Amino acid sequence: MNRFLWPLLAFLVLVGFLGVGLGLNPREVPSPLIDKPAPEFRTTLLHEPERSLGKQDMVGKVWVLNVWASWCTACREEHPVLVDWAKRASVPLYGLNYKDEPGAAKQWLQRLGDPYTASFVDRDGRIGIDFGVYGVPETFVVDKAGVIRYKHIGPVTPEALRDTIEPLVRKLNG
Repeated sequence: MNRFLWPLLAFLVLVGFLGVGLGLNPREVPSPLIDKPAPEFRTTLLHEPERSLGKQDMVGKVWVLNVWASWCTACREEHPVLVDWAKRASVPLYGLNYKDEPGAAKQWLQRLGDPYTASFVDRDGRIGIDFGVYGVPETFVVDKAGVIRYKHIGPVTPEALRDTIEPLVRKLNG
């Protein structure tokens, strides 16, 4: 009897884990950086390479960081959403141009529109690694103290803006 009971029990446990896993949202990957200070960084700006900005320049305001690249197809999908949102957003939207050629990135923004207050250059991907970027696009909401409060993985959708990002920004600014 035990000979048949153990494999059945193992099978039921496996089915249970599979059922729980299938119910999870793949865009909600837990980040160890949520509620932790954003990583320190300072880098040049895409459109003004002689100028640099970093985390310390944003302290005191709520800001959103969108990690993007001209070679990223999913970034192209979210881009019109960001362009539209930037026209009415009450918070600065910064871009982190991740592992990209500056010339290609500038052409991409010129052709599709530039929603960013500024775009940071991250050619080697070190800043993205420090932020725990799995792949582009990813978007972070950072509070006035420089603490990461939210991470969105994948293209930002109108629903994600309406239901999660905008309410959080309002709460943090309030």
